[in-house]
Amino acid sequence: MTQSTGVDLNLLLALDVLLEERSVQGAARRLHLSEPAMSRTLGRIRKALGDPVLVRAGRQMVPTPHALAVRAEVSAVVERARALFAPGRDADLRTVRRTLTIIGHDFIAAACGPALYARAAEEAPGVRVRFLAESHVDAPFLREGTADLEVGVLDTSAPEVHVETLHEDRMVGVVRAGHPLLEGELTAERFASEADHLIVSRRGKLHGPVDAALAELGLHRRVVGSVGTFPASLFVVRDTDLVGLISLWGRPLAAALELMTFEVPLPLPPLQLGMAWHPRHDADPAHAWLRRTVRELLAEWSHDRV
Repeated sequence: MTQSTGVDLNLLLALDVLLEERSVQGAARRLHLSEPAMSRTLGRIRKALGDPVLVRAGRQMVPTPHALAVRAEVSAVVERARALFAPGRDADLRTVRRTLTIIGHDFIAAACGPALYARAAEEAPGVRVRFLAESHVDAPFLREGTADLEVGVLDTSAPEVHVETLHEDRMVGVVRAGHPLLEGELTAERFASEADHLIVSRRGKLHGPVDAALAELGLHRRVVGSVGTFPASLFVVRDTDLVGLISLWGRPLAAALELMTFEVPLPLPPLQLGMAWHPRHDADPAHAWLRRTVRELLAEWSHDRV
């Protein structure tokens, strides 16, 4: 596919795959080319853009700032082209070859991963799904194309991003079996004063809604530290006397580690669980399948556990 100026528009497809794989070898495999042919294609892309696009960093290749800046638009153009030549939204997903990326906290992968991979194998065997952990920095992952779907408690404010609220969740306390806090009536005073606490924060914060609720009662707890993910916090709580927090979604993971959960004696705000995506994916059959499947799996998980 070329235009009258002689620019090969197939380079867009190659660029899209290169930026996704970040590997000449991986891109060659995806496009059924030899590595030398893929390397020549990368050279043509670099000449056309006037930019290195991918540069070596140790054993890996990383995109340049310019490549990151154009990645979302490249992906959008390729997807629009696919949609233009596709037979329609009812295209056979078994013929689709795509990699779709979900970003969210680890509980999403733990909750939906097994069933999602099983559904993909049955309904869309050419679709690969990868989960990315939440970052400690805020970035326009959906707009830049780093992720196709964000799932979890969303705080995105980007006006162009579609957000769909799915379910309401809440936090409960979690401690090791036999923890002294489990004996007798648990009051806010005991919760605050009789144990040290561990926070989960992807940004490393040492305070949160629990501290705000305690402050309203004139109480204060001792937070000894924070970790970046909920599963990591469960292993710390298992081997200490620290008190942690998890959402109701985390109860099966806590039970697997023989941990005990309890109701926090504080009026904590509910957690709105949802998913978000960039509108360039609205008409994409593979992305529509991903949204529908995640929606159904989260509904089943919530029904069984909340």
